[in-house]
Amino acid sequence: MNNGELIQSIREVENFLAQPNAFRSLLILFVSIVVAYWLSRFLAQGIIKIAQYIGTRSDNSADESHQFKLRRIETYLSITVAVVRAFTVAVVAYYAWQLLSPMATTQTAAIGAGALFIVFAGGTIGVMLRDLTSGTAMIAENWFNVGDYISVEPFIDVSGVVERATLRSTKLRSLTGEVIWLHNQHIHGVKVTPRGIRTIAVDVFVNDKDKGEVLVRKILNGIPTGTLLITKKPKIESIEKWGDDLWRIVVYGYTAPGREWLMEQVFVDTIKTADRKSHNRNVIMYQPIVRLADTEAEKNFKRAIRLGNSDS
Repeated sequence: MNNGELIQSIREVENFLAQPNAFRSLLILFVSIVVAYWLSRFLAQGIIKIAQYIGTRSDNSADESHQFKLRRIETYLSITVAVVRAFTVAVVAYYAWQLLSPMATTQTAAIGAGALFIVFAGGTIGVMLRDLTSGTAMIAENWFNVGDYISVEPFIDVSGVVERATLRSTKLRSLTGEVIWLHNQHIHGVKVTPRGIRTIAVDVFVNDKDKGEVLVRKILNGIPTGTLLITKKPKIESIEKWGDDLWRIVVYGYTAPGREWLMEQVFVDTIKTADRKSHNRNVIMYQPIVRLADTEAEKNFKRAIRLGNSDS
């Protein structure tokens, strides 16, 4: 094939693609789908990389207020991913309509692109609007952030760490590693665990302060710690004298949600067993009392009790 024939072939292809026909329309549609998919994916990956960087800084931050701000930014970036994808699809649809209707004006092209989108999403637009409305309300009211541990109402066993939150859906990862996706319209309420840990207080009543403290510290030094176990080494919060030959040793333990049994059962059973084996006379006087402890909750309840007493 000489140069003249090659040029003639190229011109025939150009003329064929320039004229409205079924093949040209299918080709434009196919190319538009490919461009929209890869362009939106590329932009989303870039935003996700930034969110992951901010998430790493948030996890390593010792300042709780700074950590909260970083998690908030991570949440907004997670929402931005969905917005960028939708915007990219809309722009590609606009230019695809212009190519399919070269004689149409800009206004007509915009109306046509909008019409294509409405026809495509007609079957799901109602569901999506309910999801978007619920997601917008939750984000605006700061229900939770990426990285928070939440329990979702009205479900009994749906809980986990928020990995991703968009206006349409929320992604959780449970303690067992399962990934949970939720439509925002089905989230009726959430329980947010402060700082992602449960604070468990154990009141140990002993008849000898020194021996009791030695016994408790011995058990605390042998307790394993980890992200999904007891998150940091338990400590003796206070030692109070309650009467003749009676002291209360308050132990604070910090566990991952769902791992409270490590303090409620394992710690209590271990200290009782060690007490029976260590002394001729038992140091522990009563069954240790296990309770949830939270400084903010205690402050609020004290205020409520004070107001209740003033009313009476």
